[in-house]
Formats: sequence, structure tokens, C-alpha cells
Amino acid sequence: MDMYQNPYMAFPGITPEEMAFLQQGTNELSDNQKKYFYMMYSDKRKSPQDIMLFTLIGFIGVAGVQRFILGDVGMGIVYLLTGGFCGIGTIVDLVNYKTLTNDYNRKWLSKASRWRRWEINRKVKG
Repeated sequence: MDMYQNPYMAFPGITPEEMAFLQQGTNELSDNQKKYFYMMYSDKRKSPQDIMLFTLIGFIGVAGVQRFILGDVGMGIVYLLTGGFCGIGTIVDLVNYKTLTNDYNRKWLSKASRWRRWEINRKVKG
């Protein structure tokens, strides 16, 4: 099966929420634009399973790795210095790993949408 027939098959662990905001974010794009966008998104997207594994690393090694990977450097440093708030913050992140991942992916999609609108406006004006 061609991944562009069902592009969501290329994203391991995709949640219904993520699928919904992807569909909403790409509904105005042409097929070629969607192909390009899905290639970009697959590079930037974080998988919930990966975030869960990085959160588990906090229990046996370096707390806060998941926060660094999600781009939350400030909290990553706090987790690193406090041992994941003595393990409590790491447990909370382990429970909420899907939400953390969806929030990161949604923020990235929002940035990409703003960039796409800017690019379209630039082409129209230029």
C-alpha cells in the first residue's frame, strides 16, 4: 500500500486526536503539498512510545530526558537538577506521556500552518 493513499500509516502510534488535528491542518493543501508536508511532519513528529521510553529512562538514569526531547529545556533542567522532582514529576509524565506528545505535535503543526499561510501570502503578493 502506498503511504500517500493513507499517509497516517507511516506514523507509528498515531492517536485519534493527532489524526484529527492533522486532517484539520492539511485540509486546504493539494495532494503534492500534503505529500511534502507529511514527509516534513514525519521528521519532526514525536512518537508517544518514544516519549514513554525516554520517561522511563528518568527512573534509572537521567531524569528529564523526555522534556529535552519535547523542546521543554527549562523543565528538562529542573527535572535533571531535582531528580524529576524526586520521581514524582517523572511519574506524572509517565502517566501523561500521550498528552505531552500530542501537545508537542500540535504545536509543531500550528507552527507549520502559520509558515504555510505566510508562504502563500508571500506568493500572492510577490
